[in-house]
Amino acid sequence: MGEVEFAEVAAGEYRVSIDLGDGRTSTVLVGDGVRHRLGAVVPERARRAAVVTQPTIGVTVDSGLEQRTFELGDGEEHKHLGTVGSLCESFAEWGLTRADCVVGVGGGLVTDVAGFAAAVYHRGLDVVHVATTLLAQIDAAVGGKTGVNLPQGKNLVGAYWQPRAVLCDTETLRTLPEREWRCGLGELAKYHWLGGGRLDDLPLAARVARCVQIKAEVVAQDEREAGRRALLNYGHTLGHALEIAGGHGLRHGEAVAVGLVFAAELAAALGRVDADVVAEHRRVVDGYGLPTTVPPGLDGDALVELMGRDKKVLEGGLTFVLDGPDGLEVVTDVDPSLVRRTLEVVS
Repeated sequence: MGEVEFAEVAAGEYRVSIDLGDGRTSTVLVGDGVRHRLGAVVPERARRAAVVTQPTIGVTVDSGLEQRTFELGDGEEHKHLGTVGSLCESFAEWGLTRADCVVGVGGGLVTDVAGFAAAVYHRGLDVVHVATTLLAQIDAAVGGKTGVNLPQGKNLVGAYWQPRAVLCDTETLRTLPEREWRCGLGELAKYHWLGGGRLDDLPLAARVARCVQIKAEVVAQDEREAGRRALLNYGHTLGHALEIAGGHGLRHGEAVAVGLVFAAELAAALGRVDADVVAEHRRVVDGYGLPTTVPPGLDGDALVELMGRDKKVLEGGLTFVLDGPDGLEVVTDVDPSLVRRTLEVVS
């Protein structure tokens, strides 16, 4: 089991170091301008850096190495195996070797795809992420989960591949479009039930660093989601189903926000929590200005089927992370008819 060190290394700048065991470490730097530290965190042995980004990111980096930029398309529709294959082919055409590195610059889509490509190209290249969105900084870029979608579900194909370092430059968050900001707020709300408390009371960099610290502590204990790490999926079972169903305009964080309220209502229906806990969920989610109801027009039976395909589903049937007397827990074999009725409560 690994360990986590957390430090404020300068005014408004934080470092979270994750000891993953077997000599592996991952370092996260949080603060304004930390993207300019990229040259200090890329592997010393690397001659080249393949910078993976999107044309709309608008953030340039200097690895201090020979580097070439590879752009992904914008939008979730580009998060698939074909994109990873094309990216790896481009790496090979350039002559990237196992001694070189990949640098992902962008949001969660970029870090997921770039990290997966780094994991499988030459059976593993070092990867460093420069996270430029709230979602990437507090969740997607940290912890080593990479993956792409299948038509049947989100992130069903991927690998655990820890980044050497993650640079969470909070300067980039100040120019985020409103919808990108909201995309991360659902994840921020989730940390309320993972020990974060009232994160809004903290300055921006401290807020991001606290979320990183919480996630790092979970990952250090359960890197490959054999137990506690599944709790980081709180609100995501319905959230991912809503994203796959599509046609309603919800972004990831907004879908997770609805999933948090749904999970509270489901826990109440199972007798795990009382009405006050449900009210707290609604208060926190509403306080972030996020939706609390399933968009109209979606088929409840179809959503239940999609939730049944969630990647954390075990042999026990429908599986959810739910609140309870002892905090969040993974609950298996939930009655589909109860899930369907709970969907009606949040519709």
